[in-house]
Amino acid sequence: MSNPSPQPTQDRGDPRRWSAARRNRYGWFITVALLFLMMLSWADKAVLGIAAVPLMEDLGMSPEQFGLVSSAMFLTFGIAQLAAAPIVNRVPSKWILLVLCLLWSVAQVPMLLFASLPALWASRLLLGAGEGPLAPVMVHGLYKWFPQKKVATPAALAASGVTLGILVFAPILAWVIGQFGWRMAFALLAVIGILWALFWAVAGKEGPYASAGDERELDGGGDPSADLAAAPIARERNVSYLRTILTPSWIFAVLASFFAYWTFTLAMSWGPAYFQDVLGFSAQESGSLIALPAAWGAVATVGLSALTQHLHLRGLPTRKARTYVLGGAAVFAGAMLLAATMTASPAASIALMVFGFGTAPALFAITLLIVAELTTVARRGANLAIANAVLTSAGIFAPAVSGFLIGGAATAAAGYTLAFGLAGGLMLGFGVLALAFVNQQRDRRRLGLDEAQSPAGSGRNGVRGV
Repeated sequence: MSNPSPQPTQDRGDPRRWSAARRNRYGWFITVALLFLMMLSWADKAVLGIAAVPLMEDLGMSPEQFGLVSSAMFLTFGIAQLAAAPIVNRVPSKWILLVLCLLWSVAQVPMLLFASLPALWASRLLLGAGEGPLAPVMVHGLYKWFPQKKVATPAALAASGVTLGILVFAPILAWVIGQFGWRMAFALLAVIGILWALFWAVAGKEGPYASAGDERELDGGGDPSADLAAAPIARERNVSYLRTILTPSWIFAVLASFFAYWTFTLAMSWGPAYFQDVLGFSAQESGSLIALPAAWGAVATVGLSALTQHLHLRGLPTRKARTYVLGGAAVFAGAMLLAATMTASPAASIALMVFGFGTAPALFAITLLIVAELTTVARRGANLAIANAVLTSAGIFAPAVSGFLIGGAATAAAGYTLAFGLAGGLMLGFGVLALAFVNQQRDRRRLGLDEAQSPAGSGRNGVRGV
């Protein structure tokens, strides 16, 4: 009679002792919590663009100055990711995420107290340091809650916070700015961040899939060769970070998302000002209009990642299930944005921008899935952090380069056309390169992550991917 009493405590505290159904339910609970965190992260980024016109007027900023300060956060964004890379594998994701969220809230304080150009620089630099490691830590944390072959959809749902955050928060922030001024928008985001941190301190938990052995122990049994995910988790060789980074799959998958990030950052930093200054919408309407590409982006992010998971579970190697979706989406988004610069109709231009700007963030989650294939479980968190640091470094350049194009053009409309056309052309071109050069099965074999298989035992392409 003494054994039953401690069992409920163990069940509550250790997900490894939970039933598979309970682990799955809590994994989706964590997914939704991280989805909201990602939404808040992008609201913090987008608030500067939504407040662009009144902020520039109050602080006397030129387009060049605004472009530079919009890029400021990405200076510390990438540095923080690289600094966090070795920590991600050693410190529980729960505590890293908690500290990051609290740091974002503190980052709003300079603008509330001083409301000056130096304070804006300090605020954005601190925000970048806090937000930089979020995406890789989030993906690494989610990987601990789901088997590898089932993680694509929850990872994509959480990643869709990139666009859902703007979709939900942009109209709210635009209304707050219109009614109470732009300072109150910064204050609102600080309060929401603190509330989420309190919730996460209580509800956050580490998942049980901390290694390939855990996955086999919790969901394994039977013949590993029958499982699509058996090949990638069967080997745990240490592969150096440099060898992973120098594979064509890593290079071109990350570059496709680099220019997708360029495009989406451009939309968030300059989109509302374009709607107001060139198309003549009001400040509140312009802030709300940026939610249109975000709405499409949420659909595209979840839909494309669910498509990759569906194709892979149907038996397609990830060369097809992930790479073709990644490259095809980049080509489509770039073509839509280029077409938007060539039409004289404002309505058609906005519609094309919705698909161009909105499809871009759908690439991020797929790229991180590809990067995760090119390493071992032990080094996955750091590899994800490195890849995310590289692709998000596009944010350093996009707002600043666009600011100089817009400020230096004969008219504002001509400047925006140059900035949007550059982004669309680069994304289209690197989408084609990703289709040509990203091949995870080839590069996994070169890295020694997959055992060579005999023709009799091989799949459609010899080796099946993650």
